[in-house]
Amino acid sequence: MAAATQPPPHVIEDCFSVRLLSDGSIIRDPDPEFPPSVHDDGSIEWKDLPFGPPHLSLLLRLYRPKLLPSSSSSAKLPVLFFFHGGGYCFCSRTLPTLHDSSLRLASSLPALVVSPDYRLAPEHRLPAAIHDGAAALDWLHSDPDPWLAQSADLSRVFVSGESAGAGLAHHLALHSARTNPDRIRIKGFILLMPFFAGVVHTKSESERSSDAILPLDVNDQLWRLALPRGATRDDLLANPFGPGGSEELESAALGPLMVVVGERDPLRDRGVEYARRLKEMGKTVELVELKGKEHGFFSVNCWSEEAEDLVRLIGRFMDEHHK
Repeated sequence: MAAATQPPPHVIEDCFSVRLLSDGSIIRDPDPEFPPSVHDDGSIEWKDLPFGPPHLSLLLRLYRPKLLPSSSSSAKLPVLFFFHGGGYCFCSRTLPTLHDSSLRLASSLPALVVSPDYRLAPEHRLPAAIHDGAAALDWLHSDPDPWLAQSADLSRVFVSGESAGAGLAHHLALHSARTNPDRIRIKGFILLMPFFAGVVHTKSESERSSDAILPLDVNDQLWRLALPRGATRDDLLANPFGPGGSEELESAALGPLMVVVGERDPLRDRGVEYARRLKEMGKTVELVELKGKEHGFFSVNCWSEEAEDLVRLIGRFMDEHHK
């Protein structure tokens, strides 16, 4: 008797350009071709560099203002890591809006900006992205690139990110507290509209379930694709206050943090709770709520007047915590 024919695999998750099939295979459409940045005035030079284990073929983009301070050590530029968002499933340093965001930060702060890529889910589920973020930090003190020697003040290193990138900044704050590398002490962490989650939805998530940028069904779907199979949104990879999270945060010697939330962001309440609970633990935390702002507004239009206000806040935070 002939063996029964197995049915062909079918789509069980369809999220924008990514489809997860019932047999575990993944179909990812090619990235579209984007026009180059229209905001590059030539004042910032940039280049792509490899980092991390060679077999992963990871790249980061390093940005440097062409007009540098004097060659004295005290006049070198701070270093700002900027991790992109995309729900851990999408985007890269090459996306024009993200490239523009790094150009804006490098020119306005000014700073050496490091924009690393990281492995994306569902092909590489968390914690792969966190491991790649840690590898990017290690690159800073292991890479002999001349731009670092010429222009970087490695005593003023900050880690930032937007959305999922802000989630990475949270995990890297914990990583930094645990490992405390001698050669680099990160001065502060800047979390822009952090992409956190929980099994129980917050008031802002429920009230903005049909949000144009991050509707609730897409939010939950991104986490299904990003988390390890079988994990829930209360896993510490998604929820800083999941089982055991409070104890870990309480005991960690976290560096100063600035948490920025948008008034109209479905994830607003999670960012507010994160800042509040860390402050109750005695951590150095500043919470900034931007009126009328949506999720991810900075990278959507980093040249807007509101983005200018945010860049000033970032610069002020870096100035206050550089010693």
